[in-house]
Amino acid sequence: MTKIVAISGKGGTGKTILSAMLIRYLIDTRNNKSILAVDADPDANLSNELGVKVDKTIGDIKEYMERNKIDIPGDKMLHFEAKVMESLVEEKNFDFLVMGRSEGPGCYCYVNNLLREAISNLVDNYDYVVIDTGAGLEHFSRQVIKDIDTLLIITDQSKNSINTARSIKEISDELNLNIKNIYIVANKVSNKSVVDLIKKYASEISLELIGALPLDDNIVNIDLNGKTIFEIPKESPIYKEVIQIAKKIGLP
Repeated sequence: MTKIVAISGKGGTGKTILSAMLIRYLIDTRNNKSILAVDADPDANLSNELGVKVDKTIGDIKEYMERNKIDIPGDKMLHFEAKVMESLVEEKNFDFLVMGRSEGPGCYCYVNNLLREAISNLVDNYDYVVIDTGAGLEHFSRQVIKDIDTLLIITDQSKNSINTARSIKEISDELNLNIKNIYIVANKVSNKSVVDLIKKYASEISLELIGALPLDDNIVNIDLNGKTIFEIPKESPIYKEVIQIAKKIGLP
């Protein structure tokens, strides 16, 4: 059965780094399990952290289908699934999919329905799916991606990022999204007092703090030198904490 983990949070808090490091962890421990990485953030930076070259997104496929809706072949679902597969990047240890920017108010709803079914069929082929998503949870609200096992909301010690975490939880509650577990992950933690502060903030919005990522020069170094997450040493403090978080949410 597919296990789906989504990571959200205010921009700049480190959700893409956490997403990439969870994917790295799954690769390190996967035991021949299949992995799909999904970038559902409009800014689409996950490919940089993973070192993946992307030529086509799901957004491109939607535009194509909307432009050509009159001329779509008879078996529309098969045609759409074939187009979705064109946007799938197959790496050695994982597959990668970029959702692209969401549509405007004049969207072609039938294409959204096709997309929902095609993505669902694709996700079912994998043991693990890790999704880097924006704070608005756009793709979840349309149920293009559904049935999330764990949503990790990453935050730092700023009140703004905590407010974003509150908004994300409220969105998930209001839309009645099928998310089994929601947790807070603290990032850029320098000392225990920061952890205690974020734990207090988390409790105020009825969420559990499940982990605290320390400040780590390894992250700064890969950003400055254009390297990928795979070049961070396994013994680095941040990766050790990611391992603990992964185990707490039921990853192998």
